[in-house]
Amino acid sequence: MIMQKFLKKRDKKVGLPPGSLVYIGDKQPHPPKITMVNFDENHFDLSQPDTLKECANYKNLPGTTWINVDGLNETTIITQLGECLGLHPLVMEDILNTDQRPKLEDYGDYIFLVVKMLTYNEDNEEINSEQLSFILGKSYIISFQEGTHNDFSPLVERIKSNKERLSKMTADYLLYSMLDIVIDHYFILLEKIGEHIDDIEDSLVNLPGSVSIPLYHKFKREMMFLRKSIWPLREVVGSLERQISPLVTPGTRIYFRDLYDHIVQVMDTVENIRDMLSGLLDIYMSTINYKMNEIMKVLTVIATIFIPLSFITGVYGMNFKYMPELNWEWSYPLVWLVMIVITIVMLAYFRKKKWI
Repeated sequence: MIMQKFLKKRDKKVGLPPGSLVYIGDKQPHPPKITMVNFDENHFDLSQPDTLKECANYKNLPGTTWINVDGLNETTIITQLGECLGLHPLVMEDILNTDQRPKLEDYGDYIFLVVKMLTYNEDNEEINSEQLSFILGKSYIISFQEGTHNDFSPLVERIKSNKERLSKMTADYLLYSMLDIVIDHYFILLEKIGEHIDDIEDSLVNLPGSVSIPLYHKFKREMMFLRKSIWPLREVVGSLERQISPLVTPGTRIYFRDLYDHIVQVMDTVENIRDMLSGLLDIYMSTINYKMNEIMKVLTVIATIFIPLSFITGVYGMNFKYMPELNWEWSYPLVWLVMIVITIVMLAYFRKKKWI
């Protein structure tokens, strides 16, 4: 299961020339949905195109334009959309190749970048990953979402309400706002994972058993996947901060710098959680060894007490004919008394030494 996260099947792409558009992600139950938003400080327009050719005209409207595509499973629609928008075939190929590493590529007229939207599934305690691709132009941005979860719907409402500076900013600031939402999801994800790891730590200390170990290995694999998905994003955001391209204005670079700090915080948290997971195994082994030592100590005390008692019973269990004590009337009670006294004295000695 974990290998499906690290590597997706690419058998459909074998032997095809560069730029071949093949979707390798999970099949989606719904067809792609295209939403177009055009806004400035004076107006807001939200619509869905009747034809794909409308998208090419829409991105040239005054103000800032945002074209969002939810779902990539129908390659015909994505191909036509790419042709209408004038996207490079390799860019379209990377959009459909949902196993991409977070990256940024400058094509002059536009900037192409890929990130991962990560959420936590409480039902199966796993990390869900979705690839997001962005095309940043002079006055427009095009986003491609692998699923149809509407993760950016709050952003649309913020633009529509016109209660902040977002409606007055350019496309690069809109890109910043979208990346900020992606990174906010990382913080929420890490909080939930941290809570589960705390529960695993408590169970390992208080009641170590077969249930905790599979959970430990599961979260260890999830953190490997999480690091693989987040670590390259630091380079992407850093490139946007240092970008010389006119598509990124100097005023927006300050926000990308703040975003870079957030990524560093996320990576620090990821590394801390990985260290905690490494320490959990040590805690588990220490707890198991401690409980084993306690058991061995009890067994050793019992065996030590019975050593002299076994010696006494062994002596008087010998089949010699002339043993004077055997003919004495009080020999049996005396033997019991001696064994009881020996047991009490040994227990008192162990207690004084704090062995029990």
